[in-house]
Amino acid sequence: MPAEKTPLKDVLHQTIWSKYLTPEQMERVVADTTEQFVPKGGYVCRKGETVDAWLGVIEGLVKMNNLSPEGKSVTFTGLSAGGWFGEGTLLKHETRKYDVTALRDSRIARMPARTFNWLLDTSLPFTRFLLMQLNERLGQFIGMVEFDRLLDVDARVARCLASLFNSHLYPGTERLLQISQEEIGYLSGASRQRANQALQVLEREGLLKVDYGGIRILDIEGLRRFGA
Repeated sequence: MPAEKTPLKDVLHQTIWSKYLTPEQMERVVADTTEQFVPKGGYVCRKGETVDAWLGVIEGLVKMNNLSPEGKSVTFTGLSAGGWFGEGTLLKHETRKYDVTALRDSRIARMPARTFNWLLDTSLPFTRFLLMQLNERLGQFIGMVEFDRLLDVDARVARCLASLFNSHLYPGTERLLQISQEEIGYLSGASRQRANQALQVLEREGLLKVDYGGIRILDIEGLRRFGA
């Protein structure tokens, strides 16, 4: 039997940012936030659309990416369970600058923009949390630009896996990553075959172990330093 799904209310109370809210603020968040199911390959949100919600991944795995006019796909980051995103676009009142697609069946939480902005107006601790979120995301993107331009595929796969272990951006990530080699390829900009080769290299280095149904991470800091 499939595992019973955690109710949205419980998920919201388990988020890293919920501890910054008062009971009254949390009550409104629970009342206003809705859930969306996105099947594998489906769009969570699309480039150019009006942004009307702050989004969180309840279950599943999604990627933030864009297509060039020539059809080349550029992946910015992967977002696993516990990750929330889109605050920058909400703050700037812009249309969305990227697509977000599901790499597997995913449950997405949607906090309406009006609720998000109300929290900014009424909760200084929540605002501070968002400042940290934006800073962590900026650091992640700077690192991704660096390793995309300077590192080979083995090192890109290593850094890609390490990037999923950010306690602020992805608080729910466990040492056994439920992620396929195809998904790793999507996130690191490599083919499935080349991602598999990279995993074999990293396994020989003692940084991870390829287990049935996922990747067991043995040395996160080693992955972060690999190829440096």
